Amino acid sequence: MSHVWHPYAHLKTQSPAPRVIGGEGPRFTLESGERLLDATCSWWCMIHGYGHPRLVAAIREQAGELCHVMLGGLSHEPADRLAGELVRVTPEGLNHVFFSDSGSVGMEVAMKMAVQYHQLRGKPGKHRLLSLMKAYHGDTAGCMAVCDPEEGMHSLFAGYLPRHHFAPAPTAPFDADPASVQADLDRLEAVLERHHQEIAALLMEPLLQAAGGLNMTSPHYLVGAQALCEAYDVLLVFDEVATGFGRTGTLFAADHAGITPDIMVLSKGLTGGYLGHAATLATDRVHDAFIGDSPDHAFMHGPTFMGNPLACRVALESLAIFEEERYLDRIAVLHRILREELVLDTRLRAHPLVADVRALGATAVIEVRDPASLKGVAEYARRQGVWLRSFGRWLYTMPAYITSEEDMRHITAVMKAWFA
Repeated sequence: MSHVWHPYAHLKTQSPAPRVIGGEGPRFTLESGERLLDATCSWWCMIHGYGHPRLVAAIREQAGELCHVMLGGLSHEPADRLAGELVRVTPEGLNHVFFSDSGSVGMEVAMKMAVQYHQLRGKPGKHRLLSLMKAYHGDTAGCMAVCDPEEGMHSLFAGYLPRHHFAPAPTAPFDADPASVQADLDRLEAVLERHHQEIAALLMEPLLQAAGGLNMTSPHYLVGAQALCEAYDVLLVFDEVATGFGRTGTLFAADHAGITPDIMVLSKGLTGGYLGHAATLATDRVHDAFIGDSPDHAFMHGPTFMGNPLACRVALESLAIFEEERYLDRIAVLHRILREELVLDTRLRAHPLVADVRALGATAVIEVRDPASLKGVAEYARRQGVWLRSFGRWLYTMPAYITSEEDMRHITAVMKAWFA
């Protein structure tokens, strides 16, 4: 009997969880001896696959030097180096890095930072946040309050959560022209016009609303949203926990639009999935508001494991591998296969169960009309040697970037075969 309480599981009906004993490349190995091709790279973070020798070596080497030390009043080389590297690779102007230990906590940091920023500027009334419908930003209390309140998974806690504002999710697709995006921006501006006096920041998963249904939107929406935020004195926060480090085809989703948000949150691919870690980056404009003489100028947040040396060291190695091995080129190949095998498959698109098929970078999803039509798909895929998950109406893949063309076509073949 396992004493582990598993996430998102119905305790009465859940099946026993298979035990993983190892992994190599894009596959992990079960106690039964099965080797499964991971189509989701463990909730989208294992971008280098399993058992990467350079990442394993980096952790071992760092463990022999310094495993952990508090970042309160102290520092260390891996944290200093990683902060510098993140400033180098992120959009121009994100010059200040606050570490934490998970994507959810990184978002909590961003939200507190935005509210305190306005407080320090003499605008304490700007203490609410604006999020988008279909959004998912994490499972901690602050994050739950800015997830989609209707279709999101946290409606049970509505009475416990603070109330924020929501704008309609953008509907124009990734390749929409500016004119087609304008209606989405008009709906966003309508909310800002009514409530900007109390809105501190607009929170957004740029281009790809991941856990809210893999909604893929236009870079023109990001450009327009930034202009609206500037007009209404609202900070723009990009949640790049899922989209960062190549998932949308550029290093960061913001790069598609060529803009710099006021605050950006990174996690998941930050360490290649090998250790939990997150970073919240801010511009000079945000950071410098915290320079002052009053006690209120201190940013009162400090996760115990922020800037953990092991996590910083493996993150540095992860970024080095990404750049040295030209991962953006690999992602372009994966995207081409996803388009060829899924998006351009007219038979799949015409299937009566299928509502839409879309892809962006190293992500693709088959959206169905009825979630019941995906019941049993994980067990079916496992019999074909693939670890494939669905949620709600969405059957998706977010593979490791090292996935070969042959393996990528195997994943898409299994996805399509379910509808055959």
